[in-house]
Amino acid sequence: MSAFLLTRWNGLPLFWRAQLAGWGLFAIVNVMAQRVAFHSYGVAFARTGLILLCLVMISTAMHAVYVSRRFEARVSLGGMALIGLLSLLGALATATAIVAAHEALPWLVTPDRRGTEEFLIPLVHYFFVLAGWSLAYFWLRAELAEQAEHRKAMRAQAETLRAELEQLRLQLDPHFLFNALNGVAEEIPEHPAAALEMLRNLSAYLRHSLDGIDHTVVTVSKEVAGLMAYLGVQRARFGNRLHARLDVMPEAAQWRIASFLLQPLVENAVKHGRRDDGLDLRIDIRLSGDTLHVEVENSGALDGTPRPAHRRRPGIGVENVRRRLALHYPDRHAFSLTEIGEHAGDKKVIATLELKGEPCGS
Repeated sequence: MSAFLLTRWNGLPLFWRAQLAGWGLFAIVNVMAQRVAFHSYGVAFARTGLILLCLVMISTAMHAVYVSRRFEARVSLGGMALIGLLSLLGALATATAIVAAHEALPWLVTPDRRGTEEFLIPLVHYFFVLAGWSLAYFWLRAELAEQAEHRKAMRAQAETLRAELEQLRLQLDPHFLFNALNGVAEEIPEHPAAALEMLRNLSAYLRHSLDGIDHTVVTVSKEVAGLMAYLGVQRARFGNRLHARLDVMPEAAQWRIASFLLQPLVENAVKHGRRDDGLDLRIDIRLSGDTLHVEVENSGALDGTPRPAHRRRPGIGVENVRRRLALHYPDRHAFSLTEIGEHAGDKKVIATLELKGEPCGS
């Protein structure tokens, strides 16, 4: 029964739910006041019923006028004048109905309350009641309009966010694919077996990429699977010259992260890391409270190291990461690239990420 009533209640227009709730509360207070004034629950209920009927009918008619006039969120001086006029007319009608009821049913009023106060007191009292109802109506309507506008803006912002994220994401696939195919081309003349292994790992990576193309947010474990596929491509290319270690805290495995956020950092480390004596790469992912900490460390320096011409092309990986961080983790992230070590052979570059909370665009 309660579920049925709740369903019917939720099915009512918002105006009528507010009407019933507001005037219902008014009726309870008015019954208590009338009981104190007339010392009779019978008189209190009868008077409250009459008054409530008048006020509900008048406020409904006032609502129809307000809607037809299409008031803006802020009520103008002309609107205030109309509110005052309608409240006065409504109070006049209510006071007249009370006097007429008293004439027809004398027991509704005590003899000492007859006279001008029988009309004037209800007139003044219900003028302020109806004026208060009008102001509450416009306040509620303004609040609802503001909330609707906010929801509309949030939906537009979410659509813009998704469009930009998709654009940034689509930058990564051709960027990575170009680098990978360029690596295969380099290996074919002298190491055809390595080139073939690279193509197989590349197929696995692209399959993983296509599986997650509709998801801007994934778990850390899925992101790590993509990194493993990428490193498989690079191991086929570099063989024993690539030493990679990936450590993931078990508690962090199911944490949600923006998809393909880490792959550009790992790719950047592989592309620009020092490989004279083998490239050392370490990826560490851990969770502390609601903050995900990621470190990508590689042997090499941030600048000052000569590069072959084909490796000096401007990359988009790091800038892509910065923009996606701003979209997915606004004011909730930290990203830095630092260099440690004093001697050239000991230098390392560390990319550090701190991601607080769930990413936007889920």
